[in-house]
Amino acid sequence: MANEGEDGFDPTKQDAREVAGDAAENREEFLTLMPHFYRGALSQSGRYLDRLDLTVDWAIAVVTAVLALGFQSSDVPPYLIPIGMVALSMFLLFDVRRYRSYDAIRARVRLVEENVYANALNPVGATLGEWREELGEDLRKPMLKVSYREALSRRLKRVYFPLYVLLAVAWLFRITLFVPNEPWRETAAVPGVSGEIIVGIVGAFYLALILVTFWPRKREAKGEFHGEEPGDWKERKKAE
Repeated sequence: MANEGEDGFDPTKQDAREVAGDAAENREEFLTLMPHFYRGALSQSGRYLDRLDLTVDWAIAVVTAVLALGFQSSDVPPYLIPIGMVALSMFLLFDVRRYRSYDAIRARVRLVEENVYANALNPVGATLGEWREELGEDLRKPMLKVSYREALSRRLKRVYFPLYVLLAVAWLFRITLFVPNEPWRETAAVPGVSGEIIVGIVGAFYLALILVTFWPRKREAKGEFHGEEPGDWKERKKAE
C-alpha cells in the first residue's frame, strides 16, 4: 500500500493506531509510558510559555519606545501615544491567542500531575476517575480549554492593563501639562478630527477595557496555585 513503509507498517490502520492500547490494561507499561508523555507535554508547555513571554517583551519595548519618542520634544505629535495604544492592542490579541494554546497544553500537564504523581505521593482518596479518558480524548481531538473572553481578561489583569494605564497617564500629561500654553483641545486633536472627539474615543476605549478586565465571570482556566500563604504548605498538624 502507498502508506506502508518498507517494514509493512501502515499508520492509518486501526491496529496500528491502537499499538499502545495494551498499556491501558497493563499497570507496569502504563506507569512506564506516563513519564515520557509528561516530559514531552512539559517541554511543549515551556515552548508555548517562551512564545508568550516574547510577545510581552515586545509589547513592553513598544510602550517604552512610544513614551520615549512622545516626550522627546513638544514638536512630536501627541497622537503618537494613542497610536501606541493601538499597537499595544495588536500585541494583546497575539498574546491572547498564544495564551489559549499555552493553557491547553498546561491543562494536560496538570491533569497528569494531579492524577499520577500526586496520587503516587499521597494515595489517600485516590480514584481512577475519568481523567484517563478525558486526557486520551483531548490528545485525539485537541481543544482550547479557556474562552477568548476569559483569556483576554486574564492577560489584561496580569500584564496589559498596567501598560494601558501607563499610556493613559502619559497621554493625559502630554495633552495638558507638557505644553502649558496650549489648550488641551488643540493638543489632543488629530489632523481632521477635533480634540473633543479624540478624548471621547479614548475614554470609551478605556471604559470598555475596564469592563472586559474586571467584569466577574466563572473561571475556566486550569488553576495551579490555590491562594495559600507562602510557607503554609510546609506546616503539618502533629498527630494527636
